[in-house]
Amino acid sequence: MTLTLTVSDDVRTLVPGFTHLAVEAHGLVNGPSDETSSALLDEAARRLAERLAGRTPDQDPHIAAWRAAYTAFGAKPSRTRNSAEALAKRALADGGLPRINRLVDAYNAISVARLIPVGGEDLNRIQGAMRLVRATGEEEFVTVAGGEPAVEHPEPGEVVWCDEAGVTCRRWNWRQGPRTRIDDDTTDALFLLESLAPMTRDELIAAGEELAEALQKVSPGARITLRDPE
Repeated sequence: MTLTLTVSDDVRTLVPGFTHLAVEAHGLVNGPSDETSSALLDEAARRLAERLAGRTPDQDPHIAAWRAAYTAFGAKPSRTRNSAEALAKRALADGGLPRINRLVDAYNAISVARLIPVGGEDLNRIQGAMRLVRATGEEEFVTVAGGEPAVEHPEPGEVVWCDEAGVTCRRWNWRQGPRTRIDDDTTDALFLLESLAPMTRDELIAAGEELAEALQKVSPGARITLRDPE
């Protein structure tokens, strides 16, 4: 059964031109990072450095557009960076990109190489449909603080992804909750690629196709479907 994804009118009014591409994958086999997934990350860091040519990530037009979107709903983009910018900064730092697991490495590599926010959700842990909305402030975001489960609430007006159980990602694509994240047991997953102008529809689709190729490299035999951008 295909997961339903909706974007509220309030979000589309706040940030016109937002588009997302969903990539569904079934029959995945995950596990610890390996040579294949590490090579994807190393190549992504090389492509990022070539693309930026000495500039900082926030000077890239697509990242600048995301910073403006964050400002529009009241977030401070220098304090809570969108996921693509945060990963890009790590890629350029001395420590480089973290190795998480094969599936997360694959989608992080696409995010860095193409400077686009990409998220991954375990399909079997999502409850009901997923919605991108402006929060009321009453929604629950289950996270971890000090090694213990904790519940936060988004700020009123904050843009969040949520399902029927609560918020799955705060500040659009800033911080994902542990409930739906991809881990070594994940076999079915949804990957969301999120774009704003000046990224074109063709560039978004190309990023999705590259993600599908990367997933096949780290998990051969997976069944992968790209859904039309919305």
